Amino acid sequence: MNLSSLSFTAQHLVAPIYSTLPSAAIRGKSADSVAIEGCNLNFSFTARQTKDVQALRDCSLRIPSGQFWMLLGPNGCGKSTLLKILAGLLTPSSGTVYVKEPKSFVFQNPDHQVVMPTVDSDVAFGLGKINLANDEVRSRVSQALHAVGLADYMKRSVQTLSGGQKQRVAIAGALAEACKVLLLDELTTFLDETDQVGVIKAVRNCLDTSEEVTALWVTHRLEELEYADGAIYMEDGKVVMHGDVTSIRRFIKARQSAYINQINS
Repeated sequence: MNLSSLSFTAQHLVAPIYSTLPSAAIRGKSADSVAIEGCNLNFSFTARQTKDVQALRDCSLRIPSGQFWMLLGPNGCGKSTLLKILAGLLTPSSGTVYVKEPKSFVFQNPDHQVVMPTVDSDVAFGLGKINLANDEVRSRVSQALHAVGLADYMKRSVQTLSGGQKQRVAIAGALAEACKVLLLDELTTFLDETDQVGVIKAVRNCLDTSEEVTALWVTHRLEELEYADGAIYMEDGKVVMHGDVTSIRRFIKARQSAYINQINS
């Protein structure tokens, strides 16, 4: 179900609800260390000819290392703003942020960051700032493309790739740089169904094959939760719920039902 079809905002938002996280493993991953943490984050921007608009309101979140989490909520609720603060692209008005380094932000539109003519040269592009031997560069590129299922596309022209394949090349570039945290902004928005599945499975595979990578994926697609270890739900600039996938899905469906009942009453 596409959450963008829901435009409701709760009239009385409560403090974030934290469902119980397992103390042991989720999909075999340890939940002991933290890769991403934000505490009481606020963010405001000045709109033209208006007073300041508060986009985030006391947002707090905590994501264990080695896990794949999703950030959901209606359009305009602050998901992408929160992700950009975690990436360091925006500075919060107040609050504290910790994200394990190195980290990488993957944009919604792959054409904004896939810039080189061939797949292997694009994946290797970010390694130019690191003093690596040629053999090490080739090894990292090969391993990263294998992780996202594009091992046979190394010499392929980027222009011949589908949108989903370009997204996977962008993810491979982050992996080649040994990023510990992937911050992924609605990667499946402009993709067809086949590419949607290919991209999300590529991210899931990266985490399943490495205990060192953590991912936070912004989405409005409820069905994508099946690939996640945990999730965060936002409304009106606030984190409303934070925890296991089953509880988040149940909570969102209850919100949807209440909204539909309200407009039909």
